[in-house]
Amino acid sequence: MSYTVKLYAFEDASPAQLQAAEQRFRQALEAALGDESLVAPVHAAYRRIVALYGETPADDVLSPEELEIFSQWQAAESAALTAALGPNRYMGDAQFEIRG
Repeated sequence: MSYTVKLYAFEDASPAQLQAAEQRFRQALEAALGDESLVAPVHAAYRRIVALYGETPADDVLSPEELEIFSQWQAAESAALTAALGPNRYMGDAQFEIRG
């Protein structure tokens, strides 16, 4: 495993529910990015872009490469959140931490 995922839920959820949500998150993230080995480096690049330009940078301030990484990560994260939390609305305030 090249990275870890930790779910922090603010509402009551059993350990089994948290683990299942983390697994769904991982699977969707890896499917969206193409491989497990890409998650940590793409996430790190995305975090650098956000640190430089903020959470919602204008497309014209990003290089084509930065825009590609930014867009890919946002799409992958959105798919992962939907996979992890979609059927479990009670975890709507959940946050995921990714460490690579």
